[in-house]
Amino acid sequence: MRRAFLLLAFLGAATLAGCGPSYPKLPRLGTDAVVLAFGDSLTFGTGATPAQAYPAELERMIGRKVVAAGVPGEVSAEGLERLPRLLEETKPALLILCHGGNDFLRKLGEEGAAANVRAMVRLARQQGVAVMIVATPKPGFGVSKVKFYEEIGKELSVPVETEVLADVLGSGSLKSDLVHPNAEGYRRIAEAVAKVLKKAGAL
Repeated sequence: MRRAFLLLAFLGAATLAGCGPSYPKLPRLGTDAVVLAFGDSLTFGTGATPAQAYPAELERMIGRKVVAAGVPGEVSAEGLERLPRLLEETKPALLILCHGGNDFLRKLGEEGAAANVRAMVRLARQQGVAVMIVATPKPGFGVSKVKFYEEIGKELSVPVETEVLADVLGSGSLKSDLVHPNAEGYRRIAEAVAKVLKKAGAL
């Protein structure tokens, strides 16, 4: 009896461990779908080659075209201004939004960054584009998570990857400098994004 109980307990724990977080559902991406990876230097791939940046790694992993649209140094207000043209040019099925890091570096405040990220999500949604967010941590003594990404995710039913950038930027072996990943760091970001896309039903 005790052995049976322990086995059931183990199986239950294993099932829970395998489930991980759940995410709002995304439309399934067709094999010809275009994904727009939009952001700043973390999307551009500063610290690695273009072929090692996370959008290129993600394209290989998911078998869909991923357009890399990262601009180093861009703040979220500039991203909001740039996004409409990119949506029109690329006509993506999915927007992967990774923005706000330069607002934190320049101490522009979380409130403005949150408003701009929220506006970008709504802008894409108005054009029928699904959205996923990759949360950017705040630099300092180490890195700290920023709550508004999860709040926006809950408010607008958007999947949010909350862990990977904090993990990568908190590890010296995964960075090329103080605020940018190296090739292995970008690969891990792509893996984490692909995992969320699968759990959300996009793949």
